[in-house]
Amino acid sequence: MQNRRNFIKQSSLATAAVLTSSSLYAFRGSPNEKVVVGAMGTNSRGLAVARMFAKLPNVEVGFVCDVDSKVVEKTVFEIEKLTGKKPKGYTDIRIMLEEKDMDALMIATPDHWHAPASLLAVKAGKHVFVEKPCSHNPKEGEILVEAAQKYNKLIQMGSQRRSFPKVIQAVNELKEGIIGNVYFAKGWYANNRKPIGNGKTILPPAHLNFDLWQGPAPRRPYKDNLVHYNWHWFWNWGTGEALNNGTHELDVMRWGMGVDYPTKVTSIGGRFAYTDDWQTPDTQTISFEFPNKKAMLWEGRSCNGFPVEGQSRGVIFYGEKGTLSIPGGDDYKVYDLGNKLIKDVKTELQSATQTNTMGMGELLDIIILDNFIESIRGKSKLTAPIIEGHKSTLLPQLGNISYRVGRTLNCDAKNGHIIKDKEAMKLWQREYEKGWEMKI
Repeated sequence: MQNRRNFIKQSSLATAAVLTSSSLYAFRGSPNEKVVVGAMGTNSRGLAVARMFAKLPNVEVGFVCDVDSKVVEKTVFEIEKLTGKKPKGYTDIRIMLEEKDMDALMIATPDHWHAPASLLAVKAGKHVFVEKPCSHNPKEGEILVEAAQKYNKLIQMGSQRRSFPKVIQAVNELKEGIIGNVYFAKGWYANNRKPIGNGKTILPPAHLNFDLWQGPAPRRPYKDNLVHYNWHWFWNWGTGEALNNGTHELDVMRWGMGVDYPTKVTSIGGRFAYTDDWQTPDTQTISFEFPNKKAMLWEGRSCNGFPVEGQSRGVIFYGEKGTLSIPGGDDYKVYDLGNKLIKDVKTELQSATQTNTMGMGELLDIIILDNFIESIRGKSKLTAPIIEGHKSTLLPQLGNISYRVGRTLNCDAKNGHIIKDKEAMKLWQREYEKGWEMKI
């Protein structure tokens, strides 16, 4: 409990930096009421997020759900050790959502569960915090935007950088013209992931309900190189590095440039580094064109971690008067056209130039969680609402579609829909296991 109090004290600077006094939403009850959160998918990142929620003032992680019984047991133990109160454990999200005392659901499952679980939650009267990407395919993102409005519930996507104080400052400076008209941006992510081999088809372990793990996805056999992480690289459940990490950079680029939907998307790449079961690209570039002569580029290298601009990930904006660089965390630099450094802004919180499963570090990552809770209470408004989450998730989804059909996509600037390409539009949505279809 002492650790929890110390953390709250230490993070006060972070949370104060982004809270606002107005909100589009009203909290039913006193603003001082406790908010009870349920956590779904808590093996790694999900456990870290659940622990952060539990450290926020007057927030209780009251319920835990995971299809792996060992994960449920571990999460319940960790939350009880942290807070002194034991959450209730489940393996089936549909049953947990029947809990009347749960106000919100946190989702950190594999990608194929993100949108279906979010829809189930808002239909059950719960607000949603969903880790990126908010959807497995573009149609699911559109469904979530519509569902949030229909059921009058908040859906926040875990785009932490939209809550980082200095990144907010950097974007505001871009909009105020610090480097003039911003016409191009590039982002990148580099890692050194190892091969996953060729998995053997075996029976899943007794503690894993693999049928529920697959949930909405069409059934595939269990292999010994799939759970708990390598599902990212299989199209049936995952979305590749472009959405696993590229969503972050593309969200900041889209935000900083003030653009919504692209007019043209082109992607090239492949599984180049190794020969194994990995299906999505380990090496990929995606280029985007937008209205008003603006463009951006994202580069992903899953298996070669050589840095760009000295960083394993980051974003750079290029304008008519200079350049602004955000090296992945909460710092930024501004240069004039002569490449002279004219501004060097350091975060007061912590250094964070790269991420892993645990994210950017608690003092930074917790800000968006606090923003979500305060928005439920009616004291703030979401920094990454589902409409923005959908637009930013759509960009790498379009990149993956371009990669899979092997050609440039022409898109409608009003909604991102692919124009005059029936084969590509077939990938706009997915097939579901019978009985798991998403219906608003």
